[in-house]
Amino acid sequence: MRILSTAMGIAAVLAAVPAVAREVQVKMLNKGASGAMVYEPAFVTIQPGDSVRFLSVDKGHNAETIAGMLPAGATPFKGKINEEIVVRFTKPGLYGYKCLPHLGMGMVGLVQVGAASNKPQVLAEASKLPGLGKKTMATLLARVK
Repeated sequence: MRILSTAMGIAAVLAAVPAVAREVQVKMLNKGASGAMVYEPAFVTIQPGDSVRFLSVDKGHNAETIAGMLPAGATPFKGKINEEIVVRFTKPGLYGYKCLPHLGMGMVGLVQVGAASNKPQVLAEASKLPGLGKKTMATLLARVK
């Protein structure tokens, strides 16, 4: 009986411990496996409460949200050129982001946090992106489940 009550106590404690938030790393690169001026990986799937660390591997890049490409009520982010930024995502949905100097060259990325409830909104905004940004974002959005 004592072993059973001890086991039940341990189970209760473990159930009360919150899941550990995860951190994913995204590199900002001049050249990567998929070409020039890219984020690696450009598409990540995480859960609410997880973070993405944008690493300044090569100079001249930043990561910032694209206006209209984030869930309602979500806080936009804007990293400085040549600086690492860590973003914690709390609202489910899709977050489109860009490198401000290289948007037209296709340097965009997408974070899916839980369910992609705002996909129609993000698709509409993606069609307005300049140059290769539009094409790259369309490729990323095709990966959304």
